[in-house]
Amino acid sequence: MQTQNPAALSRGLNVRHIRFMALGSAIGTGLFYGSASAIRAAGPAVLIAYMVAGAAVFMVMRSLGEMAVRHPVSGSFGQYAGRYLGPFAGFATGWTYVFEMAIVALADVTAFGIYMGFWFPDVDRWVWIAAVILFLTAVNLLSVKVFGELEFWFSLVKVVAIIAMIAGGAALIVFGFSSGDGQAGAHQLVEHGGLVPNGFGGLLAAFSVVVFAFGGVETIGVTAGEAADPKRAIPGAVNTVPVRILLFYVLTLGVLMSLFPWNQVGAQGSPFVQIFDGLGIPGAAHVLNAVVITAALSAINSDIFGAGRILFGLAQQGHAPAAFGRVSRRGVPWMTVVVMTGVLGLGVVLNAVIPEDVFTVIASIATFATVFVWGMILASHVAMKREIRRYALAPSEFPSPLWPAASVAAIGFLALVVVLLGCFEETRVALVVGAAWIGLLGAAYALWVRGDGRNRPALRDETAQMPVVGPRGTVSVQDSVRA
Repeated sequence: MQTQNPAALSRGLNVRHIRFMALGSAIGTGLFYGSASAIRAAGPAVLIAYMVAGAAVFMVMRSLGEMAVRHPVSGSFGQYAGRYLGPFAGFATGWTYVFEMAIVALADVTAFGIYMGFWFPDVDRWVWIAAVILFLTAVNLLSVKVFGELEFWFSLVKVVAIIAMIAGGAALIVFGFSSGDGQAGAHQLVEHGGLVPNGFGGLLAAFSVVVFAFGGVETIGVTAGEAADPKRAIPGAVNTVPVRILLFYVLTLGVLMSLFPWNQVGAQGSPFVQIFDGLGIPGAAHVLNAVVITAALSAINSDIFGAGRILFGLAQQGHAPAAFGRVSRRGVPWMTVVVMTGVLGLGVVLNAVIPEDVFTVIASIATFATVFVWGMILASHVAMKREIRRYALAPSEFPSPLWPAASVAAIGFLALVVVLLGCFEETRVALVVGAAWIGLLGAAYALWVRGDGRNRPALRDETAQMPVVGPRGTVSVQDSVRA
């Protein structure tokens, strides 16, 4: 395959692509499949969990947006951590995001196989997983514009379906639809044990699944290096996507639990399909199964894209093999796509060996990686704001609101989620795997990166023109201090 200069990523993504890519990452398996676990843990109080986590996500997104407008580079937040927190922080953040996307993609392909089982219960799940991996690998090896268009249409299908489901569910409630489980209405939210049926502990237990559901919204930052107009595209996506996601999650689940008793949501398949199948509405379950399959395809597509672009950024910094920095004639970092395909091949094996337990284990590990990446984004943003003040740099064009109180609150929430992962037996494995992962990164950095005297590419500041931290942690300020 012919390659070109590693710096020549194709800028083929517009505002429409970027907004729907972020929706594609965050409105997927976590909502259409993982929400069943959250509902069983917290009952109707899961709506509170989504609102609290959604507020934290918004602050992460605004912090990332401010940095992305200031530094529109590929593999953005890994480079921001290196710039503001030191070389190891950048190394750990970039690789942990790759780890996060790989784990989330494994969860997404697992969900895809489960959804296909609704129509083809006699076909082994791993067969569908292998097929979808090959299809989406081919898509990601095409130009980024083709990828963006496909992701736009994938995401549009599920967004339209969610809106139609909210409207249709609201109509059923207004007109007093009745089934064998009683009349639809908001009273269903409190008739089966109250709003918080499993107590405060149940609400806390839901947070790990809820954070997993929101994981992927940070993909907006990854697109900065391939956005045709980052200063317009990034703020537009950051301001609208988190609000839409929050509304989709809260409104959709609120309507569903008003139609069907929350305590009858099972563990097999999508709760969306289960509920409409249980309501006895002809054809509704099949239509929704097609929607959740599209949602899974969209999420896997974004996972492959996000991990690949971060690997590309790591290669540019000397934190990953140089092969990951090579691009095809179409401006696609093809080696990163091939590696992600190999990682997803693990999903085929896991679903063939432990099909019943694989999703819970994968989701909890993905939650740890998500929290780590979000925490590093917030910490990088705090360090950037301090540096802007210390050197009297030009102010940001897209500042994060409620600084610094909201950022501190978001960091506190993420710390709580980490503690909660260790409090419940089914998610404790995430801390074990997470600690092992961080230890592995420390060893890898010490052996292959630290002390390497090669020059690292500078991370230019669009506002203040300040380059990145050097290979030994030094900062060189150029044309950045106001006269």
